[in-house]
Amino acid sequence: MENNEINTTNAVNEPAHEATQHCCGSKKMNCSHCLVVSNIVLFIAVVVLFILHFTSTPKGMTNPDAKPVAVSETGQLKVAYINTDTLNSKYEYIKDLEKELQAYTTNKQNSLKQQAEQLQLDMQKAQTEFQEYLKTGDQLSLTQQKAKEAEFKTREADLQKRAERLSGLEQEMAQQIQKKNLEDNEKMIKAVYAFIREYNAANQQFNLILAKSGAASPVLYGDEAMDITNEILEGLNKEYKSVKKK
Repeated sequence: MENNEINTTNAVNEPAHEATQHCCGSKKMNCSHCLVVSNIVLFIAVVVLFILHFTSTPKGMTNPDAKPVAVSETGQLKVAYINTDTLNSKYEYIKDLEKELQAYTTNKQNSLKQQAEQLQLDMQKAQTEFQEYLKTGDQLSLTQQKAKEAEFKTREADLQKRAERLSGLEQEMAQQIQKKNLEDNEKMIKAVYAFIREYNAANQQFNLILAKSGAASPVLYGDEAMDITNEILEGLNKEYKSVKKK
């Protein structure tokens, strides 16, 4: 029996909101992550529209000398960005979650594989015995033949049920792996959001912290002075290291 390959990637992406959405995108992305990325891109688009709204001339303004409030000019809006690709590859919590999920997946797959192999052996044995019966069954009495044939029918039905149950277990395993992956992502992203909030309150106090990613991001350019990736990554790893020791 072939075992389907399961993608098991945890990743950080841009902060859409603080509910249970996941912001993960990496080498091994599944369809759940595609939905998350769509929500994230929508969020960033709203932010961009918000900024454009305050840096362009409002509709209906008739006074040519009047100027709209330009947030970028007044310096009221402090913006920074984080390279989420770097967090995905260097945040130790993500690495450990990936290892844990891979071990969980391997264990589930091995268990399923053992059951499939045993079923195959039992089917081969039943087939061999049935072929032997066809060769020598005429040496048995009619009563013995009937009993033997009834036994083969019962074994065949049992093997069929086991095969159907195994197919259901394969689907169930895939769902369990996906569920664990999503739960791990949720724990991880909540930890990242909480850290960024605490960092921002204690340090720069930015109005906006955007996500910059090479994979899918509307942030085409950002001044390096606005890049706080390294300090966020350093803080996250330091926090995780201390929590991991406990």
